[in-house]
Amino acid sequence: MESIQAIKQRFGIIGNTPSLNRGIEKAIRVAPTDISVLVTGESGVGKESIPKIIHSLSHRKHNKYIAVNCGAIPEGTIDSELFGHEKGAFTGATQTRSGYFEEADGGTVFLDEVGELPLTTQVRLLRILENGEFLKVGSSKVQKTNIRIVAATNLNMMEAIEKEKFREDLYYRLSTVEIHLPPLRERQEDIHLLFRKFASDFALKYKMPTIKLTDNAIHLLLKHRWAGNVRQLRNVAEQLSVLEQDRTVTAETLRSYLPASASTNLPAVVKTSKSESDFSSEREILYKVLFDMKSDLNDLKKLTMELMKSGNVKDVERDNEHLIQKIYGDTNDVEDDIGFEEEVAENPEVLSIPEHVNDTNSSDKYHFAEEIEEEETLSLQDKELELIKKSLERHNGKRKLAAAELGISERTLYRKIKQYDL
Repeated sequence: MESIQAIKQRFGIIGNTPSLNRGIEKAIRVAPTDISVLVTGESGVGKESIPKIIHSLSHRKHNKYIAVNCGAIPEGTIDSELFGHEKGAFTGATQTRSGYFEEADGGTVFLDEVGELPLTTQVRLLRILENGEFLKVGSSKVQKTNIRIVAATNLNMMEAIEKEKFREDLYYRLSTVEIHLPPLRERQEDIHLLFRKFASDFALKYKMPTIKLTDNAIHLLLKHRWAGNVRQLRNVAEQLSVLEQDRTVTAETLRSYLPASASTNLPAVVKTSKSESDFSSEREILYKVLFDMKSDLNDLKKLTMELMKSGNVKDVERDNEHLIQKIYGDTNDVEDDIGFEEEVAENPEVLSIPEHVNDTNSSDKYHFAEEIEEEETLSLQDKELELIKKSLERHNGKRKLAAAELGISERTLYRKIKQYDL
């Protein structure tokens, strides 16, 4: 068995990060078997190196190795590319054609960006992984192939499964062994080493002196987030090698080649999911507002009833402090309002309204007005019931969370559940 360092030299892999070494070690150990392997990691981390290592160290190394980018093949032709097709299977199929799985019989097929496969193709791929059988497009004859599949993806597969974009059974078939390659920002000690290697390669390629970085430029290089990982670092090294006349690159020069929006490796807060209290449509928001208004109206009725019974504003305010705070927000505002009402009561102004005179001789000025039939009003009770049901469903029947979302107490929610017989 070859050492990790020997494999790095053989395949041109630069870096000594423990997580990178662990990934290469797993590839070396799994290579002699026929186990399916799934390589995960962000775009640009070098996932294509792992399948080459596995194939070169396996007993299939003298047979074909075919790399297929699943995201680059149109959905309508991918079945034909992978499994082949019979003559006349579809428009333009003028002759029988072998697919990649048939051509690579006895070898290895690398499925890059496997998360982009259509669901129908995933079903057919699952059958190959289970028993090596497949059908050509337009054929009823079952064929067998002996291949090893190594797949790679930059997607979060569990999220893709939850969104029903990837089959769960296929994921577990492909990921018998999963090898994760770390992003470049987690390989701080490898960044400058990789840059020097790329700078040396481009100097040799373009026949010019090798560029070097100042200490400040090295610091900036290590601080950058490198969203494109090794591929982005290589591109920056190539641009500097070709465009810069001064072969000593300063931090200011290097900064001009880096995206301004991602110049640091600082954490950022990103909202990836909706809040539990978010509503899916404007109509639901309107119903929620009406529901809150109805709740406030009920609270106001309760306060009014207590005022009518006791007649003492201070006692009612003291006993219902929480309720007043909920409706008005600040009790000082309530006191101001009460004071204003008392002031108005001392000097009331009566608006005189002329009495209606039933004059049969006078002509009706508005005889042309049409009779408008009042539209059927919205049933708040039905909408209240609908909101309660949706809130309970969102929170799996947890009344406390549902009550908090609806803006009512848990006791009130319990009473309404009994009322609507939910």
